[in-house]
Amino acid sequence: MTVSDGNLHVGDETNESSTLSLDDGDIHVCQDGPRDAPALLLIHGSASSTRSWDRLVPLLTGSHRVIRIDLLGHGRSAKPAGPSYAVPDQARRAGEALDRLGVGRAIVAGHSSGGAVATALAERRPDLVTALALVNTGPGMHAFIPSESAVITPSQWPPADEQLRRFAGTAFSRAGYRIPQELLDEVRMMTYHTLTATMQGIRDYLEQRALPDRLAVLGAPLLVIFGEDDRRWRSSSAADYRVVPGAEVELLPGLGHSPILEDPERTARSLLAFTAVHAVRED
Repeated sequence: MTVSDGNLHVGDETNESSTLSLDDGDIHVCQDGPRDAPALLLIHGSASSTRSWDRLVPLLTGSHRVIRIDLLGHGRSAKPAGPSYAVPDQARRAGEALDRLGVGRAIVAGHSSGGAVATALAERRPDLVTALALVNTGPGMHAFIPSESAVITPSQWPPADEQLRRFAGTAFSRAGYRIPQELLDEVRMMTYHTLTATMQGIRDYLEQRALPDRLAVLGAPLLVIFGEDDRRWRSSSAADYRVVPGAEVELLPGLGHSPILEDPERTARSLLAFTAVHAVRED
């Protein structure tokens, strides 16, 4: 079942927000760009939502049908306590969402832990994922940079703006970056359970097997974009992905963990150069 929340048609382009009712919870979906263009699925990171891609999307719709989802527990998607928030289950839901939308082939891009979900989707549905782009996705827990400011206890939930700014501060290249208010509000929409269960799911997935090892056996084209000044994952770890045959690895000087927000134009140039080669139009 699909419930439409709102549609805007401009020429051949469609901007649509809708809700897909899956078995274990409703998933919020945004679609932008021509429906007959090659599909590009964007997957956000932990404690984020479709809103994290807002500045990048207009740069991509000239050549792509851009699809964004709020993973279960995030944004405008359901936040149930019962279902699993493990990475493979989030990937399964992403695949089901594309099936409901009639998408048979897609390039999948993930930011931060969204790259782990993208990887799991490629593992689960190699027929669906034609290529992968990972943006500041740590290859394994050995590359993680811990931060005491990222700790929030149950008694502190829901957190105030200033606490959220400290929590999210390492997502950007410099201290003092003014995090958009709408992104803070999206974190506050989560429950403490969905926040912690999602983060534990990412840790478990990376500890089971590093992403480069998972990707090396898949054979899907891979682009890795990494802000060189990332304060969450060591940017030098981007080199780990070179074990994947044919992988393209690009470091972006002066940018941190969130180049999709810090410099969407530069991020879009790298992404579009990759998708121009690997995009597949639906028959």
